[in-house]
This record gives sequence, structure tokens and C-alpha cells, in this order.
Amino acid sequence: MKTRQQEKELFRSERLLARQLVPDDLQELFTVYSDPEAMVWVDDGQPIPYEDAVRWLAVTAENYRTRGYGMSALVLQDTGTIIGFCGLVHPGGQEEVEIKYAFKREYWGQGFATETVRAMIAYGRAQHDMRYIMATTAPQNSASHAVLLKAGFRRGALLDNADGSRTQVFEWHDGTEQ
Repeated sequence: MKTRQQEKELFRSERLLARQLVPDDLQELFTVYSDPEAMVWVDDGQPIPYEDAVRWLAVTAENYRTRGYGMSALVLQDTGTIIGFCGLVHPGGQEEVEIKYAFKREYWGQGFATETVRAMIAYGRAQHDMRYIMATTAPQNSASHAVLLKAGFRRGALLDNADGSRTQVFEWHDGTEQ
């Protein structure tokens, strides 16, 4: 008999299992996305309020229902501990698929992000026939730049935002070396 985690499993990497978010993940999701240091590089740089985490779960469930993919929990295979979240999403309804990831701080610097991005590319290509995936980062986020480049992304445009900030785009095209 399959466990709940196995039923919702999307992919595995060397050390991680990615599975669909479930309502029981709400507290872990909030823990990661309410951490001010972890959120410096996400969206507007502000931690998310609890109500946004609740909405995020609902949006994710709808994305899986309509698209077959969305945000997922990243679980250590050997302990079952949730260490972060990742996903293939369409922020703000954009047409292009965008890769997202965030980890609890105690798991930074251990290669989990690169492992996750590589596995998400393989999953997107194999399960959803994705041929183009983008990522966006703050221009100063050198750690994410290194992750994306190691995973086979190429640096794209540097965009000017309406609020005066800038966004660095990275792009992966099918056929890019992994």
C-alpha cells in the first residue's frame, strides 16, 4: 500500500522526493515563506502573511487540477523531513512556465537547490513536454544565479520593473546540456 507521500509523488532526485502540496503542509510552507532572511530574494522581499500561505495552497490545488503541475513540497528521502518547496508555475497568469524554489535556511549551501532544479527540468520535460522554462531572480542573488547556471539555464534579459527594481531572467531550452 502506498503512503500519502508516495501517492502525491512527482519526482525524486538523489536525496529528495518532491510531492504535491497537501493541506497538512500549511505550517511548513508558512515557516519557509515567513522567514525574513529566506524571503529577501523572493518577490518583493517581504515574508508572506499566514493568509497568503492559505491562499497559496488553494491556488496550487487549482493549478494541479487544471495544468497537472504546480508547487510541491521537497522532502528528504531518508527522514521524511520537509526542507523546502519548489514548483513549475505561471506567476500572475504569465504564459511561460517559471521555476521556483525556496528552502529552510538550515538546508542552504548543501546542493539541494541545484539538485532540485535539475530534477524539476527533467520532470517538466518528461511528464509535461516542457521545452522552455524560465527563472527570475534579483540581479544581486548570485547564489541563485550559480544554481541556475549549473542546472543548464542561460542568462537572459535584465528587466526594469515599474517599482524601479530589476529582474534577471534565466532561460532553459530543451537541448541545453544538463
